[in-house]
Amino acid sequence: MAAPMLRGVSPVRRWSLAWVDGGSRHRRTSPNGSTSNRIREQSSVAQQPLHTAQKPRKGGHKWAAVVGLEIHAQISSNSKLFSGSQVSFTAPPNSLVSFFDASLPGTLPVLNRRCVEAAVMTGLALNCRINKKSLFDRKHYFYADLPAGYQITQQRLPIAANGSLSYGVFVGNRWSHMATKTVRIKQIQLEQDSGKSLHDDLRSQTLIDLNRAGVGLLEVVMEPDLSCGEEAAAVVKELQLILQALGTSQANMAEGQLRVDANISVHHPGEPLGIRTEVKNLNSIRFLARAIDHEIQRQINELESGGEILNETRSFDPKLGCTVPMRDKEGKQDYRFMPEPNLPPLVLYDTASLPAGADSQQVINIDQIRDALPELPSATRKRLVQQYGMLPEHSFALLNEAGLLQFFQNVMKETRAEPKKVTSWVLNTLLGYLKHHNLAVSESPITPSALAGLLDLLDSKAISSSAAKQQV
Repeated sequence: MAAPMLRGVSPVRRWSLAWVDGGSRHRRTSPNGSTSNRIREQSSVAQQPLHTAQKPRKGGHKWAAVVGLEIHAQISSNSKLFSGSQVSFTAPPNSLVSFFDASLPGTLPVLNRRCVEAAVMTGLALNCRINKKSLFDRKHYFYADLPAGYQITQQRLPIAANGSLSYGVFVGNRWSHMATKTVRIKQIQLEQDSGKSLHDDLRSQTLIDLNRAGVGLLEVVMEPDLSCGEEAAAVVKELQLILQALGTSQANMAEGQLRVDANISVHHPGEPLGIRTEVKNLNSIRFLARAIDHEIQRQINELESGGEILNETRSFDPKLGCTVPMRDKEGKQDYRFMPEPNLPPLVLYDTASLPAGADSQQVINIDQIRDALPELPSATRKRLVQQYGMLPEHSFALLNEAGLLQFFQNVMKETRAEPKKVTSWVLNTLLGYLKHHNLAVSESPITPSALAGLLDLLDSKAISSSAAKQQV
């Protein structure tokens, strides 16, 4: 069967382990992506831990916790995955809905080339195997913000699989002691997002906004190789930086462009894994860490008091600082997966397999995308350490704050001061000032040129250090 026609669009360029077990003693399910703000699916993360984080228990016993993540990233594209509707977070409700998005009879999907390229780029950056042939499936469930009654996803054969992501965590909460760990990536799949259900409790009604319906998503399914909230937060932050460096997603969690589901369980080392719970739709790295750590402790407390853990879906209440139940998952939902009849297999090529005379607008060359990959965060940090002699933890700090690395590099271009001094001023004095005034780097009243001039005066001993700091 021929490869699907690709609709070209202009890319948007803006440039730790706890164990949780699923089901009745560790029931596994096929990976399936969810795109709603609500709870609608069985978790797809298999509970196979690599490491354990142990906690002393009454009587001298220990607990191990297992955490697996499923992450949905909205693809940076001018249009949706299967329709030509625009993508805009600030558009008026239901103003960006095509006939296909509304699931009118007779409408057919047309695959967005940009979304496929974004998936391949992300897979390569995460050390995945790119499948030259992948398939689309229908996942059926019924909800008001899913007009078709099914979601187009890649349950059987995803576009990328078997990858890994390295991340850094600070040992003992000390910046000078950092450990590098790795989480395995089970698969990356393309799928549609759903619309939004907006609940008006005052009027006891629910409003539907379909602007988001059909927006392209990357679902990154990770193996349960994590053990605590700190590790999960570090993984999500690293993935966020990678997606932003690639330009495949803006990954703005405040706008729902990066959403995380965490599967969590606890057990005694050497014993069968425990029953897992799933905490859904975490849209803040800080809340993610708090939710996981709270859920681990809640499960330990429940088991030590003689209770049992239910296989259920929970949400995190940031005001209360705890997770609350949403629905149980004992009754397995039948999604009736079936091949998507309106989309043929997605076929990709490398340089060796590219057909002679192929239309470059209708084929995607994996090797060509690999050659065009930008510098990734891990390589950037390594370069900063080698080029400027800074400590690894300082390179992490520069990248983790949006815009701070560019600010630092601009200062370095204009000053005679030593890199060590510039690093100290940017990370301590400048960043401390911005935090104190609740400002982003982009809102800084101090320009790179102004800071560079100040450091030159300080370097030439024209002013003292205390006098210089008074200028900030």
